[in-house]
Amino acid sequence: MGCDRNCGLITGAVIGAVLAVLGGILMPVGDMIIQKTIKKEVVLEEGTIAFKNWVKTGTEVYRQFWIFDVQNPQEVAVNSSKIKLMQRGPYTYRVRYLAKENITHDSENHTVSFVQPHGAIFEPSLSVGTENDTFTVLNLAVAAAAHLYENPFVQVVLNSLIKKSKSSMFQTRTLKELLWGYKDPFLSLVPYPVPTTVGVFYPYNNTVDGVYQVFTGKDNISKVAIINTYKGKKNLSYWSGYCDMVNGTDAASFPPFVEKTRVLQFFSSDICRKTRLHFTSSFSACKS
Repeated sequence: MGCDRNCGLITGAVIGAVLAVLGGILMPVGDMIIQKTIKKEVVLEEGTIAFKNWVKTGTEVYRQFWIFDVQNPQEVAVNSSKIKLMQRGPYTYRVRYLAKENITHDSENHTVSFVQPHGAIFEPSLSVGTENDTFTVLNLAVAAAAHLYENPFVQVVLNSLIKKSKSSMFQTRTLKELLWGYKDPFLSLVPYPVPTTVGVFYPYNNTVDGVYQVFTGKDNISKVAIINTYKGKKNLSYWSGYCDMVNGTDAASFPPFVEKTRVLQFFSSDICRKTRLHFTSSFSACKS
């Protein structure tokens, strides 16, 4: 009985020692294998998981708009009264749901080039109203004309065109028109080759953004999806100094192994500049 207990203790000690040794060896080896596998799959190359998700993101991306509605347009136009505004929103659209196109790899520079097709789908469930909601806003075409053409004769001509088109300093338009474009009656009468369709994001649908050139991460995993050039340039020529540089990703993806202390940078062509993300806190989606 004593022998059996001693044998059991010895056997247990031997097994424990073996497991400890194996654990000390296998844990680093396993970690290396996992790291190697992850690094292989996050590179933006044909056949990797990252490349598939990068070409067409499975994450839903939304863009929201708030519109300032003028409450007293007549008083402002006639009496130069202080303008009264009401903020309305959000009006939500799903964007970035189309796959990247014209994807071209450069194995020497470890980069991949592409264009991002534009498309916007209205999301009623995430909006306070519909695309047909109307807003009274400043008529930019009419307001700008007087400042762009100061010649007295041209002013007379422009004023006659404004009256003929029945335009005024303010106009009422639907959300869809304001964002995606409408035919301006005043601009349609201007005897100059100017665009007659205007809108905050006109043209948008059926257009593309880019060309982007980003790093694949093949030579450096920390550079995955980082933009090298936008439309063939590293600078925008809009801002001065560091703000004018094209840095970060397009916000669709970021390099792996990101730590909380790292500042994430991404470039937005809509606002023609880069911006930053700083980690502030964690939250849980679970409710007790």
